[in-house]
Amino acid sequence: MTILSPTHDAAEAVEQHIVIRPFDGPLGAEVIGLDLSLPLSDADFARIHRAHLDHHVLVFREQRITPAQQVAFSKRFGPLQIHVLHQFGLAGYPEVLVVSNIIENGKPIGLGDAGHFWHSDLSYKEKPSLGSMLHAQELPSTGGDTLFANQHRAWETLPAHLKNAVEGRFAEHTYLAKYAELQKRSPWRPNLTPEQIAQVKPVVHPIVRTHPETGRQALFVSEHFTTRIVDMPEDESRALLDEIFAHSVRPEFVYRHVWRDHDMVFWDNRSVMHLAAGTPDDQRRKLYRTTIEGDAPF
Repeated sequence: MTILSPTHDAAEAVEQHIVIRPFDGPLGAEVIGLDLSLPLSDADFARIHRAHLDHHVLVFREQRITPAQQVAFSKRFGPLQIHVLHQFGLAGYPEVLVVSNIIENGKPIGLGDAGHFWHSDLSYKEKPSLGSMLHAQELPSTGGDTLFANQHRAWETLPAHLKNAVEGRFAEHTYLAKYAELQKRSPWRPNLTPEQIAQVKPVVHPIVRTHPETGRQALFVSEHFTTRIVDMPEDESRALLDEIFAHSVRPEFVYRHVWRDHDMVFWDNRSVMHLAAGTPDDQRRKLYRTTIEGDAPF
């Protein structure tokens, strides 16, 4: 179970008047009345933690916070992970990945095609992400939405023949699964160095994982990073994964987030997958992402 550290500012913190408003849908809630630029009491932090487990995606409105404040809040949930594309880290804050389609002086300032395929962040690591926080810095006037799919519901509603086929099985995840394909279509995927490739060696995880804090089961495969089911013929593996991928993102499992200025969204990578809906080429978009290390899936 994840151990959460109390804030160092607990003595100075004043409890805020926070309201958790669940969305009318398969997941997600809006957190109203929270100001993350202020020291957060342990009681308020506990409410946020509980809401995150209950709703899987939390939307914090009007967060006018600095990268340092985002990093500090993120670290209360666990150690942070640095993305393999470290060249897109924010200057002075290597834990902050710049997610952006902006090109300056002929070079991209961030990872512009992040989330092009459905995925759970860093599922290709031995310890995938617990959760990610994405803070809006500059938003397009159209487009740029992010979709989230509830993988607990996806597992619970999976047809019996598919449940029987995957229960107890493992699948391989690799960061390189679609890297070459993404490189061909965008300027945001540089050639990886040998050191970077060594950081993303393929790993094997259970297809159905158990949430370490709630005990709920969820599907844990994605079209972006999952390449094959272990100990299954390639053709059978491909056909089975394709069926699961299609089921796992059915509309009734999905919340679509339409970004507002200064939104910060915090999602549970153990419970959901996400997808970037895309931004028109003529629209600028920039967000800052922090990623919290989780546990080895079981």
